[in-house]
Amino acid sequence: MRIDIITIHPQLLEGPFSHSILKRAQDKGLVEIHVHDLRKWSDDKHGRVDDYQFGGGAGMVMRIEPIDNCISTLRADRDYDEIIYMTPDGPLFDQPTANRLSSVGNIMILCGHYKGVDERVRQHLITREISIGDYVLTGGELPAAVVCDAVVRLIPGVISDETSALFDSHQDGLLAPPVYTRPAEYKGWKVPDILLTGNDRLIEEWRMEQAEERTAQRRPSNG
Repeated sequence: MRIDIITIHPQLLEGPFSHSILKRAQDKGLVEIHVHDLRKWSDDKHGRVDDYQFGGGAGMVMRIEPIDNCISTLRADRDYDEIIYMTPDGPLFDQPTANRLSSVGNIMILCGHYKGVDERVRQHLITREISIGDYVLTGGELPAAVVCDAVVRLIPGVISDETSALFDSHQDGLLAPPVYTRPAEYKGWKVPDILLTGNDRLIEEWRMEQAEERTAQRRPSNG
């Protein structure tokens, strides 16, 4: 998989892609992540990529020309399965979306800023919009990193125990059950006895019951 990210603040993405699972995935050659500074495609001598809104109003808008130039340059070298715009008013990102994106070849992600992008970008250049929640951040870089993390960890070979990802919260519509590790008792707080029995069938039944109960309590809409 190849992921190209378009941003005006590439330095904000240095940390997330230089450590842990995302770094190991790149080192293994399972994913390529390339970050592109949108200002390089600006026709302004100062590298500006924004301008005032037509009709007036507070806040600047990202211009269509540099975005189109950047996207066109990248598409000239390869095809993209999705060109994604990170925006707070997009459809909410969820596990099924992460699953679908993990099975494609090439993804491009555009990070929004200011009051957003010229609407013509959304109408003519973008194939999918994604929001990571109903709140507003200063830019789309952190949301883009969230999407990359959720998607890349699902690529076969990225996580050493691949079955682990199959039992994450939200994979089957349920939240994950509680988990415990050593010691079996700490300050009088005990691990549920059933987890110490070694009876796989009973343990799996208990975990399913706990997952259903936790989902009903915390995500009643899932039911």
